[in-house]
Amino acid sequence: MSEKFEPAYRQLPVAELARRAAVGHERLRACDLCPRRCGGDRLAGQPAKIGFCRTGGMAQVASYGPHFGEEEPLVGRGGSGTIFFGNCNLGCVFCQNYDISHPHAGQDGGMAVDAAALAGMMLELQEQGCVNINLVTPSHVVPQILAALVEARRQGLQLPLVYNTGSYDSLATLQLLAGVVDIYLADFKYWRPSEAKRLLRAEDYPQRAREAIKEMHRQVGDLKLDGQGLARRGLLLRHLVMPGGLADSEAIFRFLAEDISPHTYTNIMEQYHPAGQAHKFPPIDRPLDRAEYQQALELASQAGLKRLDERGAERLMRRLFRL
Repeated sequence: MSEKFEPAYRQLPVAELARRAAVGHERLRACDLCPRRCGGDRLAGQPAKIGFCRTGGMAQVASYGPHFGEEEPLVGRGGSGTIFFGNCNLGCVFCQNYDISHPHAGQDGGMAVDAAALAGMMLELQEQGCVNINLVTPSHVVPQILAALVEARRQGLQLPLVYNTGSYDSLATLQLLAGVVDIYLADFKYWRPSEAKRLLRAEDYPQRAREAIKEMHRQVGDLKLDGQGLARRGLLLRHLVMPGGLADSEAIFRFLAEDISPHTYTNIMEQYHPAGQAHKFPPIDRPLDRAEYQQALELASQAGLKRLDERGAERLMRRLFRL
């Protein structure tokens, strides 16, 4: 790296990281980590008592490794060090990782790992040359992540931390991450409660996402890049344009420009295709029309957003297929 960089979690005393991990761990006894507030005892180990996310006291990891399909500022030469957590606190019927996030009965979302094993994954990704640690679908396993960070920091982890979320996060849990997370990679899916209820199984998602994204931005501000173009701190917002969803897109863009910042780094994604159970839910039972995507770009510009990364998908395809 051409510039000296110290990730946020390395600027906190280890004792403070450990304290936050302990606070989060206690909250698992009557879980209120996310807006669902299921109240289940996730430390008891009984599936019937662990709530919507179906995750007990240990995080489940579906896979981990260098990933080159993220936004350009997150990839660099070594890739983003992604850790895909199994299960989810949302119920998106169109989830592109449906088998991981919504495993069938009798299955789980990956391998259960303790703090030492999760820390080991982070350190392995650093050894492989990744430019960050990218925690994918982390909202339901924040205490486990904090406990792993205590171990990983002690063993020399020095990469920026990316919190890659669907934005169904509680403010109390996000506050545990203040001064810990460097980059919030937040996905804002739907604005209308009716669509959130139908397609995400969370009618309160729009309100909770707005609250969460405001808190994320309060903590880290607009996205900042180093001299090599790599993200070092800030908020990066994703919005996947959905078939028939331009009303949601327009409202989300205006919220970002007016209530967050017109300089919010926003990736407007066009790669939607029906997955999971989407075939049962028109109009998302079809791919996105190119005209809808172009209209979404116009709406974002009209809303006043200044940092649009609408070509992220095109760059990804070129990188993967070497066009």
